Amino acid sequence: MKPKTTLPGHLAALLTITIWGITFINTKVLLENFTPIEIMFFRLVFGGLALTIVNPPRLAEFKLGRDFLRGEWKIMLAGLCGATLYFIFQNIALSYTLAANVSVLVSVAPLFTALVSRALLGEKLKTNFFLGFTAAIAGIILISFNGSMVLKLNPLGDLLCILAALVWAFYSVLVKQVSAEQGSSLAMTRKVVTYGLLFLLPLLPLFDFRFGFERLADLPSLLHLLFLGVGASALCYVTWNYAVHLLGPVKTSVYIYLVPLVTISVSVLVLREPITLVSGVGIALILLGMVLSEQNKKNPQQNSPPSAWSQQS
Repeated sequence: MKPKTTLPGHLAALLTITIWGITFINTKVLLENFTPIEIMFFRLVFGGLALTIVNPPRLAEFKLGRDFLRGEWKIMLAGLCGATLYFIFQNIALSYTLAANVSVLVSVAPLFTALVSRALLGEKLKTNFFLGFTAAIAGIILISFNGSMVLKLNPLGDLLCILAALVWAFYSVLVKQVSAEQGSSLAMTRKVVTYGLLFLLPLLPLFDFRFGFERLADLPSLLHLLFLGVGASALCYVTWNYAVHLLGPVKTSVYIYLVPLVTISVSVLVLREPITLVSGVGIALILLGMVLSEQNKKNPQQNSPPSAWSQQS
């Protein structure tokens, strides 16, 4: 049943991006005592625990068999893409390339989401979407490099950034499919985060990882991890999935353009960093890109052919 208004979806997406845009402060503090993979691990643990407390699993969820796999494989794949591979690719990329490169290349996720949606959901795309993408990426480049335009390419790091954007595109499309089948956004998100953690566990020995639970006795570190786990993971995955359910993966993914804008706003308010003329132009281009991308896009639920994945269910 089509919702009467999409306003809650837009508000949910905006809330999600606002929280994700300020997590750099928490991560920057935590990197003094934790490695990126350790932050990711505790983030998923706290997020999974919070979702389990709010929405405990039902006994029927543990019944294995053909019916279980038929309804569960998409959620497992969503957990692998959105909660494991995305963070691993992004975290490793930061070790090989500039943070500015990461912010720009990961921001191509809306384009990948549009292409994946076109291929798997039959979603029609308008020219305005691509014009908006071009404007937004230009703005993100201006903000990320702050006018220096010194682009230092690193094949491995930049490729990992692109892979991160690609797996997030698949995650968003999967969420659209699963949300229509599962009904409960909380239960679906709990499963996604849980599977993401389970897929991460076998990979931990490959990284410089240690549990080091004594570090959780440091109150500031614990609070930062709780914010990342409960806020940026548990809450934001629920709100993002809810937005995708109402708006579709393409419209929701466009909000990713706002992450650099939120980050620079927080830098001004918290770190007292000035907004340069170049950054101001970048912000204007991002907002223009948002407006263009949202205009005159055909509703994917209207006259869309059956999706490739729905035919396999």
